Amino acid sequence: MTLRAAVINLRCGGDVVANLNAAEYHIRAAHKDGARFIVTPENTLLMQGNTKKLFSIIKPEHETLGVTHFSALAKGLGVDLLIGSMAIKLGKTKAANRSYHFGADGAIKARYDKIHMFDVTINETETWKESANYQAGSVPAMTEIGGFKVGLSICYDLRFANLYKYYARRGAHILTVPAAFTAITGEAHWRTLLRARAIETSAYVLASAQGGDHDNGRATWGRSMIIDPWGKVVEELDNDEPGFCCADLSLDRVEDIRARIPAWSQETKL
Repeated sequence: MTLRAAVINLRCGGDVVANLNAAEYHIRAAHKDGARFIVTPENTLLMQGNTKKLFSIIKPEHETLGVTHFSALAKGLGVDLLIGSMAIKLGKTKAANRSYHFGADGAIKARYDKIHMFDVTINETETWKESANYQAGSVPAMTEIGGFKVGLSICYDLRFANLYKYYARRGAHILTVPAAFTAITGEAHWRTLLRARAIETSAYVLASAQGGDHDNGRATWGRSMIIDPWGKVVEELDNDEPGFCCADLSLDRVEDIRARIPAWSQETKL
């Protein structure tokens, strides 16, 4: 059993409509290349760091333009879309950083709220506190596409291996990692962490990323890639520019590697 999948690089900014149009352009291009499962980055709807501006733009789920837009696009193309994340308003001062899986019929098949908040001090001049505006999720989420089980995550989750082991123990064949890694952490850690998660779980990793200099002054790393269960990068974008790449995923390859090296199921509690 095989599934042709695509990952997309974007460079989103503060204009929701422009972001939706850019995402749709690359989704349609990936579909034309045969992709039946397409993954976009974190913050596909909006890249906005200013709290006041963020909460003046975002809406509850039932009013969010991106939800209706991508539902209709998935149905129109007959593809499964994993929208890496959109900011969904939960209240006056809190939002969810939420992934959506839209099925080929346009229905929402899964939602996942980012569990691990990006509260870090990268260096003397760069500090992030995602929890100031976002409410952390608490529940992992799995979905299914054409016989492949899929475990969902977002960006900073990548550093927490236990989440991916949780998915592997429950049979996930694919792990999705939409992200907006900073340029500094992306250069240092992005590729290494993604390959580690694939090797540890013997699963495909689909990593879609924001890349380049955004209109809010933020710089992200890009380099979307698809990694196989052996840890081999089978397709990648080697820069920050918007675009996509595709690969054919094989269920047999997952099962073969897991049968030979079942480390994900042999962990000893210390």
